[in-house]
Amino acid sequence: MTINCKGQLIDLSMPKVMGILNVTPDSFYDGGRFVSEKNVLLQVEKMLQDGANFIDIGGQSSKPNAEIVLVDEELNRVISTVDLILKNFPETILSIDTFNSKVAQMAIENGAAIINDISAGNLDDEMFETIAKLQVPYIMMHMRGTPQTMSKMTNYDDLVKDVLFYFSKKVAKARSFGINDLIIDPGFGFAKTLEQNFELLNKLKLFQMLELPVLVGISRKSMIYKTLENTPENALNGTSVLNTISLTKGANILRVHDVKEAVECVKLYNQLQK
Repeated sequence: MTINCKGQLIDLSMPKVMGILNVTPDSFYDGGRFVSEKNVLLQVEKMLQDGANFIDIGGQSSKPNAEIVLVDEELNRVISTVDLILKNFPETILSIDTFNSKVAQMAIENGAAIINDISAGNLDDEMFETIAKLQVPYIMMHMRGTPQTMSKMTNYDDLVKDVLFYFSKKVAKARSFGINDLIIDPGFGFAKTLEQNFELLNKLKLFQMLELPVLVGISRKSMIYKTLENTPENALNGTSVLNTISLTKGANILRVHDVKEAVECVKLYNQLQK
């Protein structure tokens, strides 16, 4: 179970950690923290030292009811960050969190390696064609609607069955375009209630039937802090607990704000598997 990142084969049969770098003013947890070059470099250095395998750059927030960012503004945020990181840490494998094909193309042309699309092509008709042309790993997430409408779109006939069917269609479409390296993300917190998020996590092993790597992104999300009746700032312990459960249920990549703790989860899980 490998993906090709700029000629480097990454084996995802051993779980990996993706560090989150939001270069936005309004992300739900770290909005505004990493808008200066100094803070970006300090954070990237810390995540790499802590053991991050990938850094995921986001140029616009996807939290519920997030403000829509114009493509030119997203490009400005993302491309300058890609250039800055690769100038200072040239071996870094960068993922780009975007649903805009123009941002995807320019980021890859500037040295990024992976595209992480919360809409799996639903918000840009040219995304699949762009990924096929670029031949880079493509993370497809499950979401209904948009970040502005998703909270009202949580009615499912059968949650897990519906999400699996969604991915079966998306995978078939991606393959028809000639896209090789696919990763699926069940989309915790996107068009799902708190209870539905836990149902999805409880049945995560069923996604192995797709025979593709699974990314889990639950870091400091509301399914954790609302259940524990605290805040995103106090949700690290809960994040580590659910990340560990995700690993036992087949997660291949943990997408997190806190790399050190996630890497520790992976190390302990790997030791248990021995």
